Amino acid sequence: MRINAIVATRMTSSRLPGKVLMDLAGKPALVRLIERLRRSKYLNDIVIATTTNPTDDVVMETAKSQGAKFYRGSEEDVLLRTVEAAEATGTDFIVQITSDCPLIDNETIDRVIEQMLEHPYLDYAANQLVRTYPLGCSVEIFRTAALRQVEETISDPAVREHVSLYFYEHPELYNLSNSEAPQFLRHPEYRLTLDTEDDYQLIKSIYEALYSIKPAFDLYDITRYLERNPQLAAMNRHIVQKKAR
Repeated sequence: MRINAIVATRMTSSRLPGKVLMDLAGKPALVRLIERLRRSKYLNDIVIATTTNPTDDVVMETAKSQGAKFYRGSEEDVLLRTVEAAEATGTDFIVQITSDCPLIDNETIDRVIEQMLEHPYLDYAANQLVRTYPLGCSVEIFRTAALRQVEETISDPAVREHVSLYFYEHPELYNLSNSEAPQFLRHPEYRLTLDTEDDYQLIKSIYEALYSIKPAFDLYDITRYLERNPQLAAMNRHIVQKKAR
């Protein structure tokens, strides 16, 4: 049984083009994300699922430089790209992490994976069905076979763009589970996702403050830092997150 992180990544973000290569403590955001994913107890491989667009050659080269696996597929059909990347790398369980989450930590990832492994009847486990974690700490896990079934039967453009959408929009068809944050980490108002320049300035400040002291800093460290510096947590609070529908 192979549990792999599939990270859909491309350079042509509409809000912040090239964000995956923006500098965080001396390395591109994508490199920092790969570093953090590698600390998981359960992930066998990290697969960067990028596109065939020549602008994403640099994404492929970055993945190769870090010893991560990569797959190149459709630019617009993210669902197809994800399932093809999973099948090409022998993935049984897809752990979906978005490339705009360079602050995700291994404890958060592993808590969701354990939820799935401890309850074999589940089809989908996540920590964002009811949001108790900060935005930017989302983790989802589901079977590659189930995603392929969705890919073969659902043409809805929103589903093709937002890979796991069909699962949680249809709780009558799937067994779903949501992991909630420990009390100290319950800050759904924090925005730790990399989607705008203000997001970048916040995430950059967190890396500058914490990385040199503790490269494997976790969500507890981030939360303590933001509680001590509430003006930082407020700097991107005005940004409206794009919804799947």
